[in-house]
Amino acid sequence: MGATFAEKVLAKKAGKQSVVPGQIVTIKPDRLLMHDNAAAITSKITHDLEKYGVADPNVPVIVLDHVIPASSEKTAINHQKIRNFVKKFGVKNFFDIGTGICHQVVFEKGLATFTFVSLFFPPTA
Repeated sequence: MGATFAEKVLAKKAGKQSVVPGQIVTIKPDRLLMHDNAAAITSKITHDLEKYGVADPNVPVIVLDHVIPASSEKTAINHQKIRNFVKKFGVKNFFDIGTGICHQVVFEKGLATFTFVSLFFPPTA
């Protein structure tokens, strides 16, 4: 049986001729999608961010869409933390309140194609 589409994409990204189910491969994702909860994550890795920065400001895609409008002062502060993070590290793909739902925005803005490997973080499933 031939390789699935996912196996072909992962093999290519991993620099391998082929991959099989259950095999662990290391790849560099084309995109990393984050939403409102990114503030909590970035605050946990502040030291590393200060030391190393963001390797490629084109990889993160941040969309504020989960708690809109902010339901509390804490949420509003977290939105501002994300905006500050975007500005400080030069994140190119930031979509503020009102742009749309993060899972749609990544496609509507042409930030993912069929052969892109995108990670959605934090996982929602």
